[in-house]
Amino acid sequence: MGIILAEIEPESEEEETPSDSLSDEEVQAVAEKKSGSARVVHEIIRLQGQDELGRPVMSLLFSAFAAGLAISVSVLAETFLKLRLPNSPASELIAGLGYSVGFVIVILGNLQLFTENTVTAVLPIATHPTLRNIRRLARLWALVFAGNMLGTIVVAALMGWRVILSPEQLSSAVDLSSRLLDHDFLSTLLLGIPAGFLVGAIAWILPSARGSEFWIVVVITYVIAIGGFSHVVAGSAEAWLLWIVGRASFGWATAGFILPALIGNILGGTGLFAVLAHGQVRNEI
Repeated sequence: MGIILAEIEPESEEEETPSDSLSDEEVQAVAEKKSGSARVVHEIIRLQGQDELGRPVMSLLFSAFAAGLAISVSVLAETFLKLRLPNSPASELIAGLGYSVGFVIVILGNLQLFTENTVTAVLPIATHPTLRNIRRLARLWALVFAGNMLGTIVVAALMGWRVILSPEQLSSAVDLSSRLLDHDFLSTLLLGIPAGFLVGAIAWILPSARGSEFWIVVVITYVIAIGGFSHVVAGSAEAWLLWIVGRASFGWATAGFILPALIGNILGGTGLFAVLAHGQVRNEI
């Protein structure tokens, strides 16, 4: 048995390094291909999360507020497309592309979006689950969520008071937002889980995107739009608008949509994606 092991071990070592027959350029090419391994991606995102946990309060608030403003562009873009398209199922598929616009601005602009933080900021805690890190995560989540909500409610007010929309555009935006009223607390929560998972997937994929970042964001957020999933930040702009124009109560906006969507996004982003992403490399780091 000792002889067999001695013969096997050198072979396993050879498999871990490039063949001697490769040129320097080919060895470099192999290294570049390996750079997107799960462990490397995990470490990139963990370090990003570590930086976010340590950012100053005002930096987080301003970035999160800007993200709330920018994500609301998704509602505007979808409204403008819907207004110019005929009333048909195919038109809904085209209008759904507008939903991705705000996410492109926020994610590629490195603004603080709450649902991204359900993955990036959680990996440092998953790696080092200390009380200090948990407190830092709670601080980050509270600041980013507050900033996001403030940004979306400002844009919703500008929309509802017809500062940035015509009467016709406002009517279209309200009709678009009214789809949220079709779901109760539980269904909104359940629809929030895949939305949180998909945004978490964006955070995981981007380090290996290599120039395809734009299309990754567009495609994945487009799935959220056509799937009718509940994204707490983008959806809050619609919920605030319904409240401002009198189509829904403040209680429904906060407890009927935002709260269940928030829970669902956390379950999908942290409870599913972050746990799975960390679990696959837990024994290797």
